[in-house]
Amino acid sequence: VQATKLVTQRLHSEIISMFILLPSCPGVARIEKVLIANRGEIACRVMRTAKKMGVRSVAVYSEADRHSMHVAMADEAYHIGPAASQQSYLSMEKVLEVAKKSGSHAVHPGYGFLSENTEFAEACKQEGIIFIGPPSSAIRDMGIKSTSKHIMSAAGVPIIGGYHGEDQSNERLQAEAAQIGYPVMIKAVRGGGGKGMRIARSDADFLEQLESARREARKSFNDDVMLVEKFVEDPRHVEVQVFGDMHGNAVYLFERDCSVQRRHQKIIEEAPGPGISPEVRRKLGEAAVRAAKAVNYVGAGTVEFIMDAQHNFYFMEMNTRLQVEHPVSEMITGTDLVEWQLRVAAGERLPLLQDDIILRGHSFEARIYAEDPNNDFLPGAGPLLHLSTPPADLDTRIETGVREGDEVSAHYDPMIAKLVVWGEDRSAALKRLRYCLRQYNIVGLNTNIDFLLSLSGHPEFEAGNVSTSFIPQHYAELFPAPRAPSGDTICQAALGLVLQERKHTQEFTHTSNGETRASYRASGL
Repeated sequence: VQATKLVTQRLHSEIISMFILLPSCPGVARIEKVLIANRGEIACRVMRTAKKMGVRSVAVYSEADRHSMHVAMADEAYHIGPAASQQSYLSMEKVLEVAKKSGSHAVHPGYGFLSENTEFAEACKQEGIIFIGPPSSAIRDMGIKSTSKHIMSAAGVPIIGGYHGEDQSNERLQAEAAQIGYPVMIKAVRGGGGKGMRIARSDADFLEQLESARREARKSFNDDVMLVEKFVEDPRHVEVQVFGDMHGNAVYLFERDCSVQRRHQKIIEEAPGPGISPEVRRKLGEAAVRAAKAVNYVGAGTVEFIMDAQHNFYFMEMNTRLQVEHPVSEMITGTDLVEWQLRVAAGERLPLLQDDIILRGHSFEARIYAEDPNNDFLPGAGPLLHLSTPPADLDTRIETGVREGDEVSAHYDPMIAKLVVWGEDRSAALKRLRYCLRQYNIVGLNTNIDFLLSLSGHPEFEAGNVSTSFIPQHYAELFPAPRAPSGDTICQAALGLVLQERKHTQEFTHTSNGETRASYRASGL
């Protein structure tokens, strides 16, 4: 029965993808051209689906991205400013100007930049341009953590106890922390991506951590309002993909485990979550749908939870956009979430309802970055002198926005690609992930590929025993101390240097002799 449903689901998706969103359908808007207000791999990802649906794509680009992959892929491309994001990709006025100039019917914000900007969503609406995302009210309510906690509590979604009040004095926040009980998490109410977050483990270090969180929040979000919550030791980060339409329907497409992180940033994600029972999976999904319906959610969204060792879960935040790791949800459900976004934004009903969504197999996503894991994951930049990847197929996706010869810019996120794999079960998917990672070959800058291989091969990771503390807990195994080279290795290195020097000497002698003879001939001697 499941196999029949899956085949029917895929056929349905392929059939409807043959048609453009036409205005002749009652209540359905016309989307024949979409502007992607983003760059890199997510812009390329959206364009691939747009082309499949017969929708023209419009790119915007900064000076640094003039020759980038997403510009080459688009049907039209417009320069919008210098490399600095504030003067290009974050400029609402410039993006909207291009949308109107190009005759775009809709704007897809991707993730990051303007994707969760209430003012931008509202400005699109005022200009008569479809914003491919939720209503601005949902972005606003979910973007302020204190507000979202109140809404979720009222909707019956489990939340962690804490202080989300208006009194932001040091004395009040410290008193609330003492009442909650240490350790506590201090968070910026408008935070995201791990910014504006600090852990205070005792009353003695609370004020220092509070001020540190405030400084980072002011710099990142221009807002330093804080909340204080009980900190769950060694939690798992589990999130649920939800989707809603304008007709009151909402579904969940199962959960993803994103626990393994560095500096609160995800490195490797998988779906479904390892070791999660069908009963807990159902409860997670239903809680996420309640969260979406509580804010009349439309489009793709992610409800993030923290989960303790007993699989109790608590609402953390809702990301009102498509997530970086959405491909693993697509792989285990046979769906195209970008296609869903375009159709739902045009006013169509969800392509599938809850009973039609089937969980199949297991999927991993590994984020390949230009960074140095041995130097605190310091991001890098520079040219990709050589880039070879594993071949893509039905079970392997390479989500990227760069090609060999391109530059990984210092102005933006240093992601090179997302490697996404699928297998019949977790073991098969993990084996495929490691096989594909070994086929990557990148020359020109440091990457985290060796670290990803070490991490995915760790016995505790293989067993599914993951948490947000995974890297510090297993640091010694993941970052072993360098061993002194053996005598044989030293001799081989010395011989290599001698042979290289002799080659250079021979080339120099040959060149010099040739130049001398040419000089003699020129002088008639």
